[in-house]
Amino acid sequence: MVSVAYTKWGNRPHWQFDCLRAGEDEHGVWLAGPPGTRLQRGDEPPTESAHGFLQLVPHRGDWLAGFTSDQVVYVDVTTTPRWVGSIVTCVDLDLDVIRNRDGRVELLDEDEFLEHQVRYGYPADVIEGARATADWLLETVAARREPFGGVARAWLASQPWASPQAR
Repeated sequence: MVSVAYTKWGNRPHWQFDCLRAGEDEHGVWLAGPPGTRLQRGDEPPTESAHGFLQLVPHRGDWLAGFTSDQVVYVDVTTTPRWVGSIVTCVDLDLDVIRNRDGRVELLDEDEFLEHQVRYGYPADVIEGARATADWLLETVAARREPFGGVARAWLASQPWASPQAR
């Protein structure tokens, strides 16, 4: 098991969940969250995922990516993920890149990113890094360059809980 612990700036709790370590390749460590995985955001009551998902912790980069069997890609712009034993932590920097089922790619939560820069005093290098990461992700996810192309589909297909459309 691997524990994923997102925080927000200032060490405020954000998403927490446990996954199975599915494997590792040149892109990073792949984590599997089968249906029923318990997810908790901050102090909110926990929920369970209705569908399974994969989480990619990259070897390099300031992001974490989620992949669902219905071909949605959701990438959080973060600080560099850090491993402490079987726990991976990062700070969620608000910006998200999503590729919807219809292939449309969007940047989400720019308003939150702008607000939090002021409210929490993000340093200039963090702001610049987050913007550069978001720009790179928008281009890479839209072009379906790996790991946002076929490799995620192959990892999904290897999961016993994955829907037939992931295979």
